[in-house]
Amino acid sequence: MGVHAITITVEVNVSSGAHFFIVGLPDNAVKECEFRIESALKNRGYYFPRTKVIVNLAPADIRKTGSAFDLPIAMAILGATDQLTEPEILQSYMMLGELGLDGSIKAIKGALPIAMQAKKENFSALFVPKANEREAAMVSDLIVYGVSHIDEIIAFLNNQQKLDPVFIDTKEAFYQAQLEYDTDFIEVKGQANIKRALEIAAAGSHNAIRLGVYFNVSYNV
Repeated sequence: MGVHAITITVEVNVSSGAHFFIVGLPDNAVKECEFRIESALKNRGYYFPRTKVIVNLAPADIRKTGSAFDLPIAMAILGATDQLTEPEILQSYMMLGELGLDGSIKAIKGALPIAMQAKKENFSALFVPKANEREAAMVSDLIVYGVSHIDEIIAFLNNQQKLDPVFIDTKEAFYQAQLEYDTDFIEVKGQANIKRALEIAAAGSHNAIRLGVYFNVSYNV
């Protein structure tokens, strides 16, 4: 919610009956996870229950949006159907990710505030999509695992594979970011006075006002 993250607990109950239900104010993207999860699990050789499955996203009075719930719901289903060696260990981890039909894990939004929340609540580790691992690893003193496929996290939780946590030197990353620019004044031909004024404003952290200024950018051919 904005720049703040709220921890959502995923609970799954599998019983006799039929149909797949998600409760806890899910939006359409969350409701559609059934089809993504079913395809991902079946395509990787795992069992997806065709009995009555109830997924509860707590607290129930907060609107749930987006596809980042795919991964935790899928893992909770595996735990509820005894396809994980120690399903109770899921409570120690925070995880998010959108699932592809082949089990691949796609990027999410808001990895940094989520990582901050995981550290605040003392989770053992945070699992995020590979594309978000560097962003999440910016939070110090938090174990972050970047995963690109659901097979990786299942094998890790079943003690069949090790994952290397991601570590980021924040000082070095900040320094490198200062040297990378999408554009540069060297690309602008002429306009020496304007560039000089903007350079002085940037160097001294001054404000710059442009009133009725026309930038005539020309390029040498």
